[in-house]
Amino acid sequence: MAQVNQAIAQSDTASETAVATQQHSSNSSKGLDNQQFQRCLDELAQSDAFAGLQSTFDQYRPSQADPSVIESLNYQPEFTKQPWDYLASLVDLERVNDGIAASERYADILQGIEDKYGVNRHDVLGVWGVESDFGTKLGKKEVINSLATLSCFDRRQSYFRGEYASALKILQNGDIKAADLKGSWAGAFGQTQFMPSTFLELAQDFDGDGRKDLVNSQADALASTANFLKNRGYQSNQPWGYEVRLPADLEATSDRKDKKSMSHWRSLGITLADGSPLPDELSEAGLLLPAGAEGPAFLVGRNFDAFYAYNASEKYALAIAHLSQLIEQKNDQVNFVQPWPTDDPGLSRKQSREVQQALNDLCYEVVAVDGIIGDGTRKVIQQYQTDNNLDADGKAGQKIHQHLMQALAQQPDRQSPDTDEQNSVDKEATHWLSSTKALSIIMALLIVLSVIVVSRCSKK
Repeated sequence: MAQVNQAIAQSDTASETAVATQQHSSNSSKGLDNQQFQRCLDELAQSDAFAGLQSTFDQYRPSQADPSVIESLNYQPEFTKQPWDYLASLVDLERVNDGIAASERYADILQGIEDKYGVNRHDVLGVWGVESDFGTKLGKKEVINSLATLSCFDRRQSYFRGEYASALKILQNGDIKAADLKGSWAGAFGQTQFMPSTFLELAQDFDGDGRKDLVNSQADALASTANFLKNRGYQSNQPWGYEVRLPADLEATSDRKDKKSMSHWRSLGITLADGSPLPDELSEAGLLLPAGAEGPAFLVGRNFDAFYAYNASEKYALAIAHLSQLIEQKNDQVNFVQPWPTDDPGLSRKQSREVQQALNDLCYEVVAVDGIIGDGTRKVIQQYQTDNNLDADGKAGQKIHQHLMQALAQQPDRQSPDTDEQNSVDKEATHWLSSTKALSIIMALLIVLSVIVVSRCSKK
């Protein structure tokens, strides 16, 4: 979400926080007061920030607030997840392969963007992959409704009121259709999740159709991302940084803003992660230790800072940096050279889906097998842990994945046919499906199987 965390952090004044605490307690327990919401909208419509937007304001005025965005306001995974959990799902083999495919599919567009803005195409792809999984997950929240709600309830209202007015200007200008203005809880939208004010400042019409359509035009979205990075200090023909190795006796402190020359870091005995000398591609860099001196270490330059400007989180910026580098190198080794300092690393999205499916198969009713570990899945994991005398922390990590895979393997009714046998079965099944009689038999068998499964789960 371009600039959202940095901007709302800057707008979070002490007085606003105090009011928000009281409001959040009330909102959480009783829901949002619609009369209060409508009074707030009446006041906003008459305020200077919305001058010249009256007809657009009225046309798209929400009838009800959305309580879910207030919950999301107070839970942001960039700041609550450990770095190994956060990066495991954002930079996995699936996303790297999708990024490599995107680099080939959009090669001509990316070349044009690189030529015009001087931003490495793989860095643009890194943002695209992290923000919307290459355009496959744009968000489903009504941007106007979300921003109106955030403008009237809880904390940081002044920031969101500015974004609300900006979103109405976008609709008034006609760049984005109202039906397409959907996105995140905070109002970010499009292929690379621009906040409305950032859209008005930096969005580009790269495909030349007269509209800056960051929702339906990959060219516009990727060019706008490159323009954002360029305007936030991105330096052409420079890497974002490197994973490095620290000497065992070095007392290091993480401070990426304290930039030093590469000769300075060499003098401390720091090398690249593979032990080779530090290159001279960066004039200066800062040391980043996202999990302390025992975890992966990085020297990062100005381009990393540009990633950080997109969403004020070092973990987020590292995800973009790591993903972009793997795509450029066509490298499927998603782990850093130095392991994270944990005995329970995070899960890829594939592994998260396997956890959810295993819980379903063991009758724990996760239902949605989408690779997204939310509160619902964590509660089910916690119940499974309790039932199996494990530490009931609800954590979706490698430990619970391994335990569930072992539990499934021990199920007496599970079979693992070899590939040749499975192919034979698949061919025979295809032949059977051509027969109406066979379909009737299969339906009957499925009903019997469902009864057996329900019976088995009810006896758990």
